[in-house]
Amino acid sequence: MSDWLSNIPDAARAYLNGARLDEVECVISDLSGIARGKAMTASKFARQSQFYLPNSIFYQTITGGWSDDAAIDGFTEPDMEMRPDVSTASAAPWTADWTLQVIHDAYGRDGQPVPYAPRNVLKRVVGLFEARGWQPVVAPEMEFFLVARNTDPGQEIKAMTGRSGRPAAARQAYSVSAVDEFGPVIDDIYDFAEAQGFEIDGITQEGGAGQLEINLRHGDPIKLADEIFYFKRLIREAALRHDCFATFMAKPIEGEPGSSMHIHHSVLSAETGQNIFTGPDNGETPQFMHFIGGLQTYMPAATIMFAPYVNSFRRFVKDHAAPINLEWGRDNRTTAIRVPISDPQARRVENRIAGMDCNPYLGIAASLACGYLGMVEKITPREEFKGDAYDAEEDLPRGIYAALDEFAAAAPLRQVLGQDFCTVYAGVKAAEYDEFLQVISPWEREHLLLNV
Repeated sequence: MSDWLSNIPDAARAYLNGARLDEVECVISDLSGIARGKAMTASKFARQSQFYLPNSIFYQTITGGWSDDAAIDGFTEPDMEMRPDVSTASAAPWTADWTLQVIHDAYGRDGQPVPYAPRNVLKRVVGLFEARGWQPVVAPEMEFFLVARNTDPGQEIKAMTGRSGRPAAARQAYSVSAVDEFGPVIDDIYDFAEAQGFEIDGITQEGGAGQLEINLRHGDPIKLADEIFYFKRLIREAALRHDCFATFMAKPIEGEPGSSMHIHHSVLSAETGQNIFTGPDNGETPQFMHFIGGLQTYMPAATIMFAPYVNSFRRFVKDHAAPINLEWGRDNRTTAIRVPISDPQARRVENRIAGMDCNPYLGIAASLACGYLGMVEKITPREEFKGDAYDAEEDLPRGIYAALDEFAAAAPLRQVLGQDFCTVYAGVKAAEYDEFLQVISPWEREHLLLNV
């Protein structure tokens, strides 16, 4: 590892620009997408090829609790070997010293990838595509809110105050003036992204008060998941510089639309580099329709990965910019599965179910897994939906328990994602819901305290 700096990406090298590197943050995503790991001096990092963390980081709930039931071999907390992927080295430009972040992969003591590490789950799914000569390509869209500082969980979340001195207004989708309200925060987002070597395809105002969307260029699923993992921290840090919070909650403000992570998919032939969704005559191929069929068939079982928390299901409200069923349509934003307008070689399928609160590795892995099963099993989708899909029947699971039941029953999906991962993930989600049930909400105090 002594010469590792010679192998880092150009953006990281340009960020250092000859400066002496002080610190390296060794990070890995847990099931919630939180960065776990440790920071160390650059000299220590250069002297080692790995470090160790207990496998219990993957049994941890979003509240910091633990799911003993998720532990496959008992809750003994054996160490995992963390190996750096130097190609992910990225600047941490908000720190006071010269710091790089490096994403690590988790391996067991037997040298095999830990099957419930989120990045390894995505690698497993991508590997299944590659084994069939397919190269999956994704393009994610990230929605989030900039909100006023909220230090009391008992208080409702409010929109941030823009540079005009007025709170951000809702229903200003695509307004350039609304984006300008957050100019200082966005400037820092652009600066941080440039320092980290990330290419932003565009920033737009969404329909919620203080809600923004960032589009990323299409590319390799693992690389894009790494970028979203980094981006969430980048955006939070930019917001903190300007006395506000960035939140990726699925539904942070009552009455406002939720925040999604739409995922666009296409699949290339590894041999020819051509989009297999488009035939020689520029028409739609059977694989294209089968991919849609796979999403329709398996997304109910994958919903727990697209909507991982109680709050996640608050997005799925009729006429609130999130789908409520699994219809598909061409250029129809009311459907869960949308085929955007594109040139034949850019033909793609958009999954509009995933929320921005999902782990990017797991959300992308689950979406690709559904499409993969559709192509392998040659699933024919339902007829294209014409018109307003909010008028169609709802067919998504309604809540955590229903979603976990669908997840448990989908044997083909569990096989693609890995049985060990599915066991651990379901255990953690069930434990989180049990924790939620111990909290008494303001709604219950208002309507039940004196009325029942």
